[in-house]
Amino acid sequence: MYSSGVDSREKLIEAMAELMWERGYSATSPRAVRELSGVGQGSMYHYFPTKRDLGLAALNHNCQVQLDSWKAALKGLEDPLEILSAYLTLPRDPLKGCRVGRMAQDKAVVADDGLREPVAEAFARLREMLVVVIGTARSQGRLPAGLEPDHLARTMVAVVQGGYVLAMAEQDRAPYDAACQGALELLRVAAGAVGAVPGGDGSASS
Repeated sequence: MYSSGVDSREKLIEAMAELMWERGYSATSPRAVRELSGVGQGSMYHYFPTKRDLGLAALNHNCQVQLDSWKAALKGLEDPLEILSAYLTLPRDPLKGCRVGRMAQDKAVVADDGLREPVAEAFARLREMLVVVIGTARSQGRLPAGLEPDHLARTMVAVVQGGYVLAMAEQDRAPYDAACQGALELLRVAAGAVGAVPGGDGSASS
């Protein structure tokens, strides 16, 4: 699974991160991590004396990977409405779930403030990114002046995360796609109310 250039500690973190995304923290055993990583038990406990230690490192890894992917996907876009539309239409596998959001459904993670904190922080940073973009669109007259950026940012994140849950419950990506499309349509309605459309130049839409 890993190249020879990846050290044992990194192999363990990446293996734990992948298994947590697939199974959750509670259902991931140290043995499964060793088997996937190819790292022996002695080395594993040298780097990570407890499962929680490894889980925390893997959580931080997954959260950073997710944040980096969001930033990379939106990089280069300047129009605020295009950025918001791009967030809702990012390529995702809803049947696999969000590598961050799935951790919020794990009771062991939620019950441990230390494990829960990276998850909450990742969503907070995403929300802050969206708030800035929404605020820019509002200040440009591209969205209604009465629209609260924080409320819309939370709604957009909730739509995507809720879409994951619906898709996984039905084992069909259609509910996820419909939820994101619905949010995109509402965004267009809001933009249209002030004569703008996502991706447009701010002129009145026909």
